[in-house]
Amino acid sequence: MTSFGDLLGPQPTLLPGDDEAESALLNHEDPAKVAAAHPTASIAWAYLAEAALEQGQPVAAYAYARTGYHRGLDQLRRNGWKGFGPVPYSHEPNRGFLRCVAALARAAQSIGETDEYARCLDLLEDSDPRAAEALGLG
Repeated sequence: MTSFGDLLGPQPTLLPGDDEAESALLNHEDPAKVAAAHPTASIAWAYLAEAALEQGQPVAAYAYARTGYHRGLDQLRRNGWKGFGPVPYSHEPNRGFLRCVAALARAAQSIGETDEYARCLDLLEDSDPRAAEALGLG
């Protein structure tokens, strides 16, 4: 049984993470430098997007979040995800991708892109029904 209770559905996708990027960010290195050094690390893009949102820069946040979102999709696909199925928030390396989706939702809402906002909320719900709330969108 999967952690989401569906015997017939796909198994949860668990990303491997990027230890170097995560360590650099935890050591308060500049997220822009971390993203440049580790462009496939969604977590770096999430930091940049969240900071841009905090600074009232929704367009920059949208761009950062979309970059991290697409990098996360690439990683998910390389790890067996077929475009649907669980991406548990409880698995720490998945959080970079999920944080990018949440930041993209916030940025989209801020600039009036309601369709994108709804798609992001749907993706979070499909990935992990607890993710939106954990990321402050619940």
